Amino acid sequence: MSASPSPPSPVRKPGWLRARPAGGQDYHRVKQLLRSAGLHTVCESAACPNRGECFNSRTATFLLMGHVCTRACTFCNIAHGPAAPLDPDEPRRVAETVRELELRFAVVTSVTRDDLPDGGAAHFAATIREIRRRNPGCGVEVLIPDFRGDPLALEKVLAAAPDVLNHNIETVPRLYPQLRPQAGYRRSLLLLRRARQWADHHAPGLRVKTGIMVGAGEDPDEVSDLVRDAVASGVEILTAGQYLQPTPEHHPVARFWTPAEFTALAARGRELGLAWVEAGPLVRSSYHAREQSEGLAGAAAADAAAQEGSAP
Repeated sequence: MSASPSPPSPVRKPGWLRARPAGGQDYHRVKQLLRSAGLHTVCESAACPNRGECFNSRTATFLLMGHVCTRACTFCNIAHGPAAPLDPDEPRRVAETVRELELRFAVVTSVTRDDLPDGGAAHFAATIREIRRRNPGCGVEVLIPDFRGDPLALEKVLAAAPDVLNHNIETVPRLYPQLRPQAGYRRSLLLLRRARQWADHHAPGLRVKTGIMVGAGEDPDEVSDLVRDAVASGVEILTAGQYLQPTPEHHPVARFWTPAEFTALAARGRELGLAWVEAGPLVRSSYHAREQSEGLAGAAAADAAAQEGSAP
């Protein structure tokens, strides 16, 4: 009897994939604030490699609606299974923690809650409103799930007036069955297009954003096609980072993109019409979110001033 084939050897992690180690006074203060408020972060739940850097900068991405997701994406470290009931006091605690951290820009995401009629959209909206009420002048970015394609759920979030509406496409359509079997590439593009159309009519200053990961088995041409689709759907900001396999049970890394390839991806994205591309091995969805929002706002203000100055 022939021996069964051995599993493929894992791809060796290159030297440039080195994140800032966790620790330090601010790091532990942020963790203490989050624990005392009973809050979760995607930084910890998804094992983000930048949590040492971000916590030491006294910032974090809040994870709403618990830490258990109703979907089972094979790239994600967040636990999946039956989810707990919503905590109606969570929006207040998030807003108060934003105030404690003295944030000028707050990023809020969630697990996917397919068990809820609106996917948790009203909970997102309540959180945005609480942040605004308790932190005047604080910017807000929301990274939302697809709400199973429900346009009314999306409108609930948009009506609460976030500064940035983010929804991650994550990967190329060919890999969706392997990586995101309960999601849909076209569904995600449609959500982004609807957000852009709503903003054009109701909130022209709202930015539409998406994020992708590379190294899971896609090829560069597929990534270029994805970027074209994103631009055609109204996306202005794109983040792109290296996929890192959280555990041996998750989808394997196919290869590690080099820093030069990320630089080329950013240049290509700008050529195709993106206003901002944040691309690098350790870039994640909310990495440098405040800098992106403030940078684009400053550029828009400068353009408006230039046009006013050139008017006859």
